[in-house]
Amino acid sequence: MFDLNQLRCFVTVAEELHFGRAAARLNMTQPPLSRQIQVLEHIIDAPLLERTSRSVKLTPAGRSFLPEARRILKLAETASQVARRIALGKTGSLKIGYTAAASYGFLPDLIAACRARLPEVDFSLKEMVSGDQLEALASGQIDAGLLRPPVARPELATKRVLAEPLMAAIPKKHRLAAQATVAIKDFDNEPFVMYSPYESRYFHDLLVAQFSRADILPRYVQHVGQIHSILALVRAGLGVSIVPAAAANLKIADVRLKPLKLRAPAAVELFMVWRREDENPLLPALIAIAGDVAGPDARDH
Repeated sequence: MFDLNQLRCFVTVAEELHFGRAAARLNMTQPPLSRQIQVLEHIIDAPLLERTSRSVKLTPAGRSFLPEARRILKLAETASQVARRIALGKTGSLKIGYTAAASYGFLPDLIAACRARLPEVDFSLKEMVSGDQLEALASGQIDAGLLRPPVARPELATKRVLAEPLMAAIPKKHRLAAQATVAIKDFDNEPFVMYSPYESRYFHDLLVAQFSRADILPRYVQHVGQIHSILALVRAGLGVSIVPAAAANLKIADVRLKPLKLRAPAAVELFMVWRREDENPLLPALIAIAGDVAGPDARDH
């Protein structure tokens, strides 16, 4: 099989139609240039150039071969550039998992920042609950995840990227909607739209702990897995609830989000998680950008 150097020699001679000028362009002498063309013709088993003492012309086979030779050289050049840029962490692809709530605020900000700083990178985004993200990380299906704690796996590294307050979600016509601030004790015996202990275990356990500290017991009227579904049920007047502050970006009509006074301070945390042994050269850049997008409270963790 011919090599790229032989193709390069042929293309240069075909463009110059003069061995002396072609040799000068290639920074070589004429005898080795002629040998490269002869070897190429022998490999292809067809004459590519008509040579006389006064001129050099392409044969019909040479005219047909020239565009293909140029295409091969261009592909080789492009391939080497892509490989080099991938090695430098400037191009390639990243697969990112995220929880639904992460898409309310942090994820769009992260991807916008990544697009600005890594314009040649392709991002594949997959909405997954935290447990599924941990499994996807372990199997290499995703490069990084945006998920809720805890993350108790030594093979995974973490960076807290968000710590936001909890807000009371109140139907527009509810008596608590007129208050500037809602206290956790105001939910005692109130109809409450609660998080599923399976699909939304993090939020479920967080609220159960807060209710226990305040020594109250809301009346759970429905368990739901997603925050947007909880807000929809609050809007319908089924009960009140508690959501992270980023839920305000959903702008659900007839739902009032109020600052929530707790017995013990609690922040809703979001972590970026990745495999310590992940070899994707783009991963360090993603982690750095996530740190920049994160708020001061998250970066100080």
